[in-house]
Amino acid sequence: MENITCINHPIVKHKLSMLRNKNTSSRHFRGVMAELTRLIGYEASRELELREVNIETPLCSTKGNELNSTPIVVSIMRAGNGMLESMLNLMPTAKAGHIGIYRDKFINSTVEYYFRLPKDLTGKDVFLLDPMIATGDTAVACLERLKQCGVRNITLITFLISENSAKRITEQFPGVQIYCAEIEKELDENGYLVPGMGDVGSRLYTDA
Repeated sequence: MENITCINHPIVKHKLSMLRNKNTSSRHFRGVMAELTRLIGYEASRELELREVNIETPLCSTKGNELNSTPIVVSIMRAGNGMLESMLNLMPTAKAGHIGIYRDKFINSTVEYYFRLPKDLTGKDVFLLDPMIATGDTAVACLERLKQCGVRNITLITFLISENSAKRITEQFPGVQIYCAEIEKELDENGYLVPGMGDVGSRLYTDA
């Protein structure tokens, strides 16, 4: 599938299995989630542009590099918040934003309840964070909102994404790059990924 990179690395698989395990406590879940975000984020940020700068080492003057622009890291609330700090630690010059959107099954549509991003996103590189993408409705709504802001490149970072959602997003947003740990083939009757890892927001904060 075009525009989607599944990180096939032993440590990524190990961390993902820890998140899947229902016996992993909230405290450990948060820590492993941060570690897995860093591993996938490292690969997802490979194409960021650099500029050359002059620096001083303890021994001499030399050339170094720094990011050529200020990336924007956007969390899809609330589960994406568990990934945000790890991405900001990876890219300390980045700015952060939050989008709150949920799928309302009664009206069969998405509802936006919070939208706060840095000013002037025109031409910016954006990393959109959501640990699980099942039906894809929320991710699609967030991508549409970001496109309205005139951003340049969008990279969607997730742990698990359904096969149908991956296809839907790559077809509807051909310029968006997706990085994940695994592609899931099934959804249950409630729209959860199978085998998945449960309700990430609840597991992050309440041990549910």
